Amino acid sequence: MASLDRVKVLVLGDSGVGKSSLVHLLCQNQVLGNPSWTVGCSVDVRVQDYKEGTPEEKTFYIELWDVGGSVGNASSVKSTRAVFYNSVNGIILVHDLTNKKSSQNLYRWSLEALNKDSSPTGVIISNGDYDREQFAENPVPLLLIGTKFDQIPENKRSEVLTRTAFLSEDFNAEEINLDCTNPRYLAAGTSNAVKLSRFFDKVIEKRYFTRDPSQMTGFTDRKRFNFKSLHYD
Repeated sequence: MASLDRVKVLVLGDSGVGKSSLVHLLCQNQVLGNPSWTVGCSVDVRVQDYKEGTPEEKTFYIELWDVGGSVGNASSVKSTRAVFYNSVNGIILVHDLTNKKSSQNLYRWSLEALNKDSSPTGVIISNGDYDREQFAENPVPLLLIGTKFDQIPENKRSEVLTRTAFLSEDFNAEEINLDCTNPRYLAAGTSNAVKLSRFFDKVIEKRYFTRDPSQMTGFTDRKRFNFKSLHYD
């Protein structure tokens, strides 16, 4: 393949939420027949036409780093994952719409990635509010993706989507809800496809076209995030 500029996007979330299936769908436009547990990290590449259809259009590679979803306080687990968090340009947070705990744990995953040295040893939840402005100031673009949408009963979808809307607001990120076994959820022209393209364009924009040097690096040079109180209603 020709040499193209590239960006690095982390794909984070609990084990079993469908990260590997999602990455395969995003990169190969095909359903992953026999998904297996990811140990460590796997990387796949997607081709993105930045500002498609405009005079500024340019092709980039999007590296999607599917990080294994094991959590715990073992130092070996944390130190292994910390290696993957260097020089990251964007983050996709993935949760299972049928599993509320996986949604709650996105706070933990974001903290671990943004701080690199946070310990993901338990769900960081309380009954209070936390300062959303800290995510508003975060220069690394985030995207929230809910999987297994097809498994939600019709009479429960409104409740679940209301809950994910709060997550989207908390992370200052757009949300996409889909079924990784059905490519039509990301078909060209759909709102999901538009959101996805907009996210990747934003990642590329901040990496290659921003005038603020502090927003062009990975996590190494960024401020430390410290959430005093998180909530999940």
